[in-house]
Parts: sequence; C-alpha cells; structure tokens
Amino acid sequence: MKLAFTKMEGCGNDYVYVNGFTQHVSPKKKPGLVRALSDRHFGIGGDGVIFINPAEQADFEMEMYNADGTRAEMCGNGIRCVAKYVYDNGMTKGEEFTIVSAGKVKLIRVFTQDGKAVSARVNMGAPILEAEKIPVTAEGSPVVDEPITVLGREYRMTCVSMGNPHAVVFVPDTDSFELEKIGPYFENHECFPRRTNTEFVQVLDRTHVKMRVWERGTGETLACGTGCCATAVACVLNGLTEEKITVEVLGGKLEIEWDRKADEVIMTGPARTVFEGTVEILEE
Repeated sequence: MKLAFTKMEGCGNDYVYVNGFTQHVSPKKKPGLVRALSDRHFGIGGDGVIFINPAEQADFEMEMYNADGTRAEMCGNGIRCVAKYVYDNGMTKGEEFTIVSAGKVKLIRVFTQDGKAVSARVNMGAPILEAEKIPVTAEGSPVVDEPITVLGREYRMTCVSMGNPHAVVFVPDTDSFELEKIGPYFENHECFPRRTNTEFVQVLDRTHVKMRVWERGTGETLACGTGCCATAVACVLNGLTEEKITVEVLGGKLEIEWDRKADEVIMTGPARTVFEGTVEILEE
C-alpha cells in the first residue's frame, strides 16, 4: 500500500508526519515502519515519525516515535508542526486548539501569514522537578546542580521533565563540546531508568543561551523544544538567567518563558513544511 506523508521541521528538528484520520497503520507495525521511514539513507529521513490522530480529550492527538522506533511522550518542535499541519489542511477553523500527547493536553496558538501557519505558541504546562517522576535516581529532589560522573569526569546536572526526561548540563563552550562521544553515555547512564535527553548549555547572558542536545533514541538533533523548555527552567533554578530567554540551537532560535507565578512554561517558535509525498509500504 502507499502511505501519504508530510516532511516538516521546527528549527531543524525534522519528523515524518502521517495523517491518522485518513490512514491506518497497525500498532505492531509502527516501530519497524518508523525505523524505515526515519532512515536518512534508505528512507525519507527524520528524527522520527509523528502520527496525527483523532482524540477524545483534545482536538487532536500527537502519537510520537523516535527514530529508533521507540515511543516518546512529547516533542516541542513536533507539536508545533502538528499544529501547522492541522491548520494548513483545514482540520480546524480556529487559531487556538488543543493537542494531546501521551495523555498530556497542550493548548496551542498558531500565528499565520497568507492563510498558513508559520509559527506557534505552546503552553507546555508545569515542569516536573520531583526526581522519581522525571525519573532520575539521585540523592535529593529536586535535582539541581547535582554531580554525575560520565567517562571518569564529573559534571553537574539539573533534571527536569517536560513530559519527557531531561538532564541539563552547563558547559563553557557548546561548539567544542564532544557531544557525539559524551551524549550516549548520559542517555544510558544508570541513574536514568528510562534513559534521558541531555542538553549541554552555554549561558551567554541573562536572556540568551546556546544549547546542543543529545536526544534519547535519536542522537544529536538540530533542536529539541522540550529540551529548550527544560533548559530555561534549569537556568532559572541555578540563578543564571531571567525567566524569559532565547535559546539558540543549531537549527534556529526558540523563545521560552517559565512563568513561575503561574508555573507554566511557554514555548514559541517556527514550523515549516519541507515536502509531501507517498511511500510504498508492505501490506499486513
């Protein structure tokens, strides 16, 4: 059978999107399909696959998979692209609607130009700081500026969940950091029972930071929306920045604000369609 898809990206964090309203793929087949579609040499290429489905508790569901075929709970760049997809394809008439992912409902507002969504603001909700809920095994909770030893070297981590686990590590220079060498060891460190996404962050000033990310199940990506949110929270917890900052990633910039009074993290950033097409997949 032929499967229609749309390739989209937010700050270079790219996924293959499949309309689950009009196409059905069995759950048992999805992990293998995701690995095949995500392959940048033999497939379409992407950081994973996202299925856009009907939902009971929200207007739409985002069913997200990492490139290795594992399920993921949330993707900040991905959810903005879902918002653009449903708006551009006339699946919603309003510019404000809800999307649920792994049981968590997010309120979205798209910003349009010439009848198409070009960016979106997402209320990502409250950051989770309790160690056992992230989850991370640590001596104390919350886990702020705690030591972790990787490859014989001690780093300091601040752990946050934005619906998925993150470990934020501050470094002097992100450009020279050996991410491909260090990243896998953080991801699979014994203190993270479900593995983790790891953000390596350089603080430039009180409103501007640079970040590189090693994503669980994918590797280095050009951006990570939830990682940017976790970074903003970690910066505030460590007294390094204001509550509203610009996070510069390899693929662009995201505006993040942790409204501590409301205990909500607001993410604003771009979403873009790259191309559309169909791909032949094996029948059941």
